Amino acid sequence: MTRPEPTPPATRAADLPPAARPQADCPRCRGAGTVAIAQGELAVAEVCDCIPFCGRCSGSGRVVIHGEDGVQVGRCRCQIHGDRAALFNHARIPGRYAAADFPSFATGASAIAQGQQRNPKFEAFLKVMSWEKEFRPTEENRGFVLHGAVGRGKTHLLVATLRALALNHGVRVRFIEFTRLLAELREGFDAGRSGASTMAELVAVPVLGIDEIGKGRMTDWELTVIDELVSRRYNAMACTLGTTNFSPGGPTGAAIPSLGQTAAAPQTVGDRVGDRVFSRLREMSDFIEIGGDDFREFKRRGALP
Repeated sequence: MTRPEPTPPATRAADLPPAARPQADCPRCRGAGTVAIAQGELAVAEVCDCIPFCGRCSGSGRVVIHGEDGVQVGRCRCQIHGDRAALFNHARIPGRYAAADFPSFATGASAIAQGQQRNPKFEAFLKVMSWEKEFRPTEENRGFVLHGAVGRGKTHLLVATLRALALNHGVRVRFIEFTRLLAELREGFDAGRSGASTMAELVAVPVLGIDEIGKGRMTDWELTVIDELVSRRYNAMACTLGTTNFSPGGPTGAAIPSLGQTAAAPQTVGDRVGDRVFSRLREMSDFIEIGGDDFREFKRRGALP
């Protein structure tokens, strides 16, 4: 295919042609300009091939203005899609959740609650959507922690939020599953490295999503890890999101149920991470419950895509 002739030098930005944009009716990216796919363990975003050759920068990614004050060079607006794909890739979202977004969560929540008077999944979805709309990248933002039984869609909705922040708003985000963090730290220790750089990255990122808060054996070392991570982000006034299978509440002294048995009193977040961490999470974030039926059971039966 023959490329268009290079754009002639312009003396004003208004003289330049518009930057290349994705096709609104593209079936692959649905007009977003980026597509996320599973690539091994991680989800990877790439620029959609529906975006045409950019006549504004002649494909160089740079805009040149020859004005009275000399030559000015800047990045072309067509580069925004590549920039935001890079932000998504930095988040290290699991490959299983490459397609997890707000529309797919809403579709699944509606299908599960069909014929029911109340849709607890959709209620949680609306609260998270409201939070995302009110998010301000340059301001301090209060986070949220999604809680509920297994299979209710907590991780899907967390990932959908991180995806929207990265691809729609250009926010640097990071996803970490708590037991995976523990494994990474152990691997580093075994190789003679400290976990300082890993923790520093998780503390510095503007928005961090911690999946499965309270999961694990909760040994003294594991409690130290979650305490350091939450406390440092608390002190940095950084926005922290999360999910947990445990109900919000301080320590109750409830015991961990034995294998195959149900505890008389279920454990709370405070029982799992300690009063200090729970207190800070509660100050930093709102706890949002996701109820309703098990997403995985509906998928197993073929009732969901």
